[in-house]
Amino acid sequence: QLKLVNPSQYRFEHLVTQMKWRLQEGRGEAVYQIGVEDNGLLVGLSEEEMRASLKTLRRMAEKVGADITVLREREVDYDSDVPRKITEVLVRKVPDNQQFLDLRVAVLGNVDSGKSTLLGVLTQGELDNGRGRARLNLFRHLHEIQSGRTSSISFEILGFNSKGEVVNYSDSRTAEEICESSSKMITFIDLAGHHKYLKTTIFGLTSYCPDFAMLVVSANTGIAGTTREHLGLAMALKVPFFIVISKVDLCSKATVERTVKQLERILKQPGCNKLPLLVNSDDDAVTAAQQFAQSPNITPIFTLSSVSGENLDLLKVFLNILPPLTNSKEQEELMQQLTEFQVDEIYTVPEVGTVVGGTLSSGICREGENLVVGPTDDGKFLRLKVCSIQRNRSACRVLRAGQAATLPHGPFDRSLLRKGMVMVSPEMNPTICSVFEAEIVLLFHATTFRKGFQVTVHVGNVRQTAIVEKIHGKDKLRTGEKAVVRFRFIKHPEYLKIGAKLLFREGVTKGIGHVTDL
Repeated sequence: QLKLVNPSQYRFEHLVTQMKWRLQEGRGEAVYQIGVEDNGLLVGLSEEEMRASLKTLRRMAEKVGADITVLREREVDYDSDVPRKITEVLVRKVPDNQQFLDLRVAVLGNVDSGKSTLLGVLTQGELDNGRGRARLNLFRHLHEIQSGRTSSISFEILGFNSKGEVVNYSDSRTAEEICESSSKMITFIDLAGHHKYLKTTIFGLTSYCPDFAMLVVSANTGIAGTTREHLGLAMALKVPFFIVISKVDLCSKATVERTVKQLERILKQPGCNKLPLLVNSDDDAVTAAQQFAQSPNITPIFTLSSVSGENLDLLKVFLNILPPLTNSKEQEELMQQLTEFQVDEIYTVPEVGTVVGGTLSSGICREGENLVVGPTDDGKFLRLKVCSIQRNRSACRVLRAGQAATLPHGPFDRSLLRKGMVMVSPEMNPTICSVFEAEIVLLFHATTFRKGFQVTVHVGNVRQTAIVEKIHGKDKLRTGEKAVVRFRFIKHPEYLKIGAKLLFREGVTKGIGHVTDL
């Protein structure tokens, strides 16, 4: 917008309607640039005009029920004696029907690069003591606390209220309170860095469908161990990622620069083809968040420390502005399809019974709805009823496509359920198969890849060993070759969709591809 000084009543109504529409399109968020013409010319406004424009914007926001925060101001060199400014403003609406914006960020990186500590500092609001205090609340098992290594997938939440302030566990809030007072939630999926737990990490990346990935690199060790592998996984699954260089308080400036250069060199390789963008100021962070969402080729790089807290607020600014990848139109199209819920984990809670956790990939799921779950070992589907829905530990009536939740099922027998099942609406007539074909690329293999080979196949939330039955048009495959291959699941049939992304591994063998035929 150029300027919004004292608009007439009619124009004001028009502007409010426009703002409503913009907020709806951005799922509750919009960024206004004031002092810029419609064709993108940076004109700038004088001090008084800017003040009046921001006042009008506030009035508009109040009318819609939104809050505004000034992201950044810039002076424009224009041939005038008066200094002229342009301002960027974030308008965020406290969502109606409690639909807060929910972004899922997977956290990757080599073992001991400081992933869990960084999440601990972000979500607890306290700095680390350099001895691993911040990460204690993230661990789920005793052996993790003893060894200091993450071996399971844990979830942490960070909220932002509509003014863009961080809402976390400081001030002794509970998870429910964080959900209630945030208009934007970021769920961090803390994955394991150790090579031994690679299958858990792959499962976290394929089944929880993260919107973004955060690759953590330690400044003093640089790129080592599983860093390259995790980078490759994020690229193979087409998850846009940004990079955090941690532990900068441990080493000199030269070492940090060396690590940054090393990263930039890898990102610019023909295989990656990314454009690294080093973030040094708030201004950079705002630019990074907007560019990152528009073109996936840009990779922001942050250098920070969880102990001294250096540059930590730049990461918070970035996460606050980061827009969701899908707009509301795509989400509505998904919501009109039939219900389909992917089962990612199953656990038993005392006095509640069996609880199923996962993601709704399409449709809408309401309380009291009848669904079927399967496939069982003999390929059948069982009927069950959704008793209640919980999202981020607070009750929820309706679940929309793309949201993660847990559904308690009471007395349902747990031994009948397993990871990789789906819950779908009864009229869907789901396609289940034990033999499928996929077009694959072999990324790495020690010898030749041939018929009768056994690999572990990951497709979404499905993870099972399969035998290679036939390679079309070739006897054997070598590293880097493409082919269409027929696989057969060893244990039980699974629910698959044509076109689903597929990842398989066996020892050091790795490959990616997509399902072509069932």
